[in-house]
Amino acid sequence: MHSSQRGLTLFLMTAVALATDFSGVGALEAARKVVALGPRPAGSAANAKLQELIRAELKANGWQVAEDAFTATTPNGKTPMRNLIGKLAGSSGRIVVFSGHYDTKAIPGVRFVGANDGGSSTGWLLEMARVLPKLPRKDDVYLVFFDGEEAFGDWSDTNGIYGSRNLAQSWNRDGTLGRIRALINVDMIGDRDLKVLDEVNSSPMLRRLLLAAARDLGYSNYFPGNGGAIEDDHMPFVRLGVNAIDLIDYDYGPGNSYWHTAQDTMDKLSQRSFQIVGEVVIEVFRRLQTQ
Repeated sequence: MHSSQRGLTLFLMTAVALATDFSGVGALEAARKVVALGPRPAGSAANAKLQELIRAELKANGWQVAEDAFTATTPNGKTPMRNLIGKLAGSSGRIVVFSGHYDTKAIPGVRFVGANDGGSSTGWLLEMARVLPKLPRKDDVYLVFFDGEEAFGDWSDTNGIYGSRNLAQSWNRDGTLGRIRALINVDMIGDRDLKVLDEVNSSPMLRRLLLAAARDLGYSNYFPGNGGAIEDDHMPFVRLGVNAIDLIDYDYGPGNSYWHTAQDTMDKLSQRSFQIVGEVVIEVFRRLQTQ
């Protein structure tokens, strides 16, 4: 075998080994535990119970746990919120952030358990909490569980993404923001019919890297490159100049009919979707670490 061919083979073997350590089954089961707590709006007792679960899982997997607690002014009044942050040290002085929200929307008269919208991002991040400490890294790695992504009633510039807005400003003040090499946010990635949007406000560099990783792993059908603009937890960071990307499947059910309804339940999710997103994002992370 030619040396260049041998190198390519070793590269591909390493990529597959790293990617397949992520377990879609594990992520799905983690999401199931999250959803079993019921509706989890910011400030609720179930939200607080979920915070305890997240803290325990992070500590069990060797993460340093930090918290960003604040009180948000919402249409429902003052609401306590808390971002949870797991940290692993690297050597470069730079940071790669993986994030998603763990709260659910409070919908009057609807028992909204948010299996996909809130549950999938949380379950996926909890599986990443198990996998990431095992992977080679030069950068610090942060896992961020955002509170308060959901608006209280109708979305507006001041009603929604409370947690990410607060953390972006905090990190801007203390200098953390300038150390972030990439922020990868996930939201609604458990849908059985997975089609991840190519979110146009996201970092062009990360968009290219993501689509290339999906292509090379054989997952282009799930990342079709269809563009659209989404206001999500990545945007406070984008607006402050961070290389950030949002991975979201914003077509959930026929005509997006499951979104923010009582139909957003565990039976709509697939371990295969978690697996695909996990493998692709880990490959993106691997490529960032070798650049």
